Amino acid sequence: MVAARVRWTVEKAQSWYAKQPWLVGCNFIPSTAVNQLEMWQAETFDPNTIERELRWAAEIGFNTARIFLHNLLWQQDEHGFAERIERFLTIAERSGIRPMFVLFDGVWDPHPKLGPQQPARDRVHNSGWVQSPGVEILSDPARHDELQAYVQGVIQRFNDDARVLAWDLFNEPDSPNPAYGQHESPDKPKLATALLGRAFRWAREAQPRQPLTAGLWRGPWTAGDSSSEINTLMLAESDVISFHSYAPPDKVRTLIDKLGKEGRPLLITEYLARTVGSTFQALLPLFKERNIGAYNWGFVSGKTQTIYPWDSWTKTYAEEPDPWFHDVLRPDGTPYDDEETRLIQELTRRS
Repeated sequence: MVAARVRWTVEKAQSWYAKQPWLVGCNFIPSTAVNQLEMWQAETFDPNTIERELRWAAEIGFNTARIFLHNLLWQQDEHGFAERIERFLTIAERSGIRPMFVLFDGVWDPHPKLGPQQPARDRVHNSGWVQSPGVEILSDPARHDELQAYVQGVIQRFNDDARVLAWDLFNEPDSPNPAYGQHESPDKPKLATALLGRAFRWAREAQPRQPLTAGLWRGPWTAGDSSSEINTLMLAESDVISFHSYAPPDKVRTLIDKLGKEGRPLLITEYLARTVGSTFQALLPLFKERNIGAYNWGFVSGKTQTIYPWDSWTKTYAEEPDPWFHDVLRPDGTPYDDEETRLIQELTRRS
């Protein structure tokens, strides 16, 4: 077996980052998919919509996108799944979009199933999104090794592919997930920490030339703040530091200052919640000034219905919210807010 590559030094991480443009993009799923499985399964993979919407992303100035994969897709048909990733990369390259792929996810429905997905609940935020690997495997540490082939198979296939920007190993792995909390393991933080540690090891054994990361999403944020076990792991293992914050600028600036002490490039891989002050106008100039890679949540309003806020799980919305919570464009490609897209274009032209 080839020895696992070591974590990048600060110098190597900074050298890699210096070669990138200012990274600006979104968390992307085509408007025709309700979740990761519907995006990638052979029966519902929609290259035409993907191509159209990534072209729109490039037109407003985006150069990257964060894309969620799923272990069940590899288990079902590793060859077919890899070929669809290859096709996606070909499409993305035509628009100058380099993806960061996410391998696992700890948020929303903990019981993912292959096949036709449940239709979206009307006007409910991300009602069809599914976790990876799901509670059945996550809650049984003896089954965690079943996921090694997925992590290493995907990364080894694309480990030297310049079209891939980075690998994000686990999205919000210890999320308590209030909407589905009764279905979660009470030991989820401990179990997720164990799986994430293995995922970093497996990923390094796959010898990627791209950086590895896993995003901090709730505090305490740094070792100096008595960080949680999983945050400590993320900070200790990530080649580049990524984090999520839907907070307004003053709080985000504090996070940047704290995490910047690590000396590594910073990427905010989730932001944009207009109703709580997380907006393009408030934050994107800050990210440009501090050279923070930035990925807002959502792009084209569609089946995920993330124009509706998180409280749509408990509150009924009779019409489109004003302002939108996430997302940037309407299904026909017109901006929700012309001022936002002009700002993105202006800032990215000068990068």
